[in-house]
Amino acid sequence: MTATPASDRLARLFARIDQSRDELVALTQALVRIPTVNPPGEAYTDCAELIGRRLAPRGFRVEYLRATGARGDTPRYPRTNIVARLEGRSPGPCVHFNGHIDVVAPGAGWTVDPFAGTVRDGKIFGRGTCDMKGGIAAAIIAVEAILAEGIPFPGAIEISGTVDEESGGYGGVAWLAERGYFSAPRVDHVIIPEPLQVDRVCLGHRGVWWAEIEMKGRIAHGSMPFLGVSAIRGMAAFLAAVETELYPALQARRTAMPVVPDGARASTLNYNAIHGGLAEDHDGLPAPLVADSCRLVIDRRFLIEERLEDVRREIVDLLERTVRERPGLSYRIRDIMTFEPTMTSPDAPVVRALDAAIERVLGRPAAHIASPGTYDQKHIARIGHLHDCVAYGPGLLELAHQPDEFVAIDDMVASAKVMAAATLRLLGVPLA
Repeated sequence: MTATPASDRLARLFARIDQSRDELVALTQALVRIPTVNPPGEAYTDCAELIGRRLAPRGFRVEYLRATGARGDTPRYPRTNIVARLEGRSPGPCVHFNGHIDVVAPGAGWTVDPFAGTVRDGKIFGRGTCDMKGGIAAAIIAVEAILAEGIPFPGAIEISGTVDEESGGYGGVAWLAERGYFSAPRVDHVIIPEPLQVDRVCLGHRGVWWAEIEMKGRIAHGSMPFLGVSAIRGMAAFLAAVETELYPALQARRTAMPVVPDGARASTLNYNAIHGGLAEDHDGLPAPLVADSCRLVIDRRFLIEERLEDVRREIVDLLERTVRERPGLSYRIRDIMTFEPTMTSPDAPVVRALDAAIERVLGRPAAHIASPGTYDQKHIARIGHLHDCVAYGPGLLELAHQPDEFVAIDDMVASAKVMAAATLRLLGVPLA
């Protein structure tokens, strides 16, 4: 029996993915129609089971793994992850596709039902279409096409649907990584189908430091504010120093990482929330009080060239100066979330495989980028100590978390072809 030439095999594989276009759309719609909104973490089990029901008949061994005891896990909102594994015909490496099944709240401003999966003008609209249920569906269709073509492969293929990425990933990839699900020898290569654009490979991301700063003063009657110390005025003085001194310094720093968009090549700082005075949940009229507390949540994204201790010190120095200059004030800082920058080598096997597949499918070289925000690669690198990991998937990052979020169907089809070709290369199946 004559073996099928690799080039003909790949052409047939791509043709099968083209023929699966409607199925790819339907799968994306089915995922979007399960509103896995986080917080609080709704319908995780339903979404995990949808993926499991699809993969089990195709030979995958399916595990549902609840992150019992993880942050946010409750009987009402269980942190249910799915990991599905398919063994090849002989020993070899494992390629793992990981996608988060949680989505942010839809918010206002939609012109379509955010959980209907509306198809219009070659796009699927809905919360999570872009970030990142369209990417999960593309990965599943890519692997199913390999199986349907009967292409023998060594090693194993894994697909996971994990939770809580939008809130740090602690009940999802972090929890699984702590239990060896993202480490050798179980897994060798990881592709995360985040929406970074169909012709781009995302090597990593900037660092993040989220913190809550509380400025403390002394309460007094609002008609005699001179008898108290206003924490709000103290926070205002601190913010003025940030605006006039720290912000210009951050804008002057530039990273060598290929972060997109260009504005994220600089260090950034965002005020996520601020509140001073009475608690947010008070009823009735406010009391005439000098605020003795003012809280600020900051989101500091830092560069691979910066050190976390220096990032923190810049804030502390301005706080220290503020309380020195304004007697009666004090402050505290509570770290909320901290992750170092991470970046996979452009010469890593998973990068080379995706580069080759993108050029083959799209007819142009792949671009290497880095993400302005973190995603679950951070846990795979720091806990799993697995560094052959990147993000690649359909969709535009700028649409994530926006009203009328969408993913282009053509991009999903193209990315499925790229994922399929990259998978075979990583498993050692000849493609040329």
